[in-house]
Amino acid sequence: MSETKKKRLRTFPDIEAAAFQHPWDAKATDALKSVPGLDQLVAKIMEYGLERIFYLQNTAANVRVTARQFSRLHRALGWGCKIIGVEEPELYVALDPTPNAFTYGHTRPFIVLTSGLIDMLDDEERFFVISHELGHIKAGHVLYTVIARNIAEIVAMIGQASFGLGTLLGQGLVIALHDWYRKAELTADRAGLLCVQDLDPCIRTFMKLAGGARQLYAEMDKQEFIKQIRAYEDADVSTLNKAYKALITAYRTHPFPILRAKELDAWHSSGYRSLAGPLGLLTA
Repeated sequence: MSETKKKRLRTFPDIEAAAFQHPWDAKATDALKSVPGLDQLVAKIMEYGLERIFYLQNTAANVRVTARQFSRLHRALGWGCKIIGVEEPELYVALDPTPNAFTYGHTRPFIVLTSGLIDMLDDEERFFVISHELGHIKAGHVLYTVIARNIAEIVAMIGQASFGLGTLLGQGLVIALHDWYRKAELTADRAGLLCVQDLDPCIRTFMKLAGGARQLYAEMDKQEFIKQIRAYEDADVSTLNKAYKALITAYRTHPFPILRAKELDAWHSSGYRSLAGPLGLLTA
């Protein structure tokens, strides 16, 4: 959050993830759990210790956020944890010009923000992103996230152990995981809004992720951005277009930013308002 802009924020330390879970996420999670072989895949991941490998690689390569190092990011992390009742995970900054953020680790979760993302966003937008990642932890997404982000390598590993059979069987799981991953993002976006308690920084983040250029940020318009979704939705008029839309999204890990903006804007006018109610006063 900005050093100069103090906000009145309400906390929800006892909130359950189900209170803000997107219905698409709930449906995709049920579908994923019904995919044959998922339990065996989870067991294989634990057997190979991938979670520990990711943690060690991250600790060696990136810079940890603490009260004395990147203190503004650390304060944002603390506020997000307090608001939605999450035990504080480790937070790191990675040198990478590609704007991105992710959470790893089922038993010991940690969050990573790339330098490209930090440079692109202001303080409130960074707070939204950090809170979004905390939403993944709150909703119990992290185990499946580790699988989804590395599914190609994991399926190949299993395929080698089963003479290629695992690779063939794994494609249905790959598609189901990506479908779940995209819809889980919508739940995490809602957690971000619950923390920031202001829709504008959320929409600005999506706008920048979609196509923001630093020199043109001031010329971007929220309403024009949201209008773009209509053209995408109108493309459902034919079966062929629906097939094309399924094809271009099947292996994406995130929904298109414009769809995320639309879904969060809709929830802000309904579920969020009934959940948050009048903002309470919380002093720092």
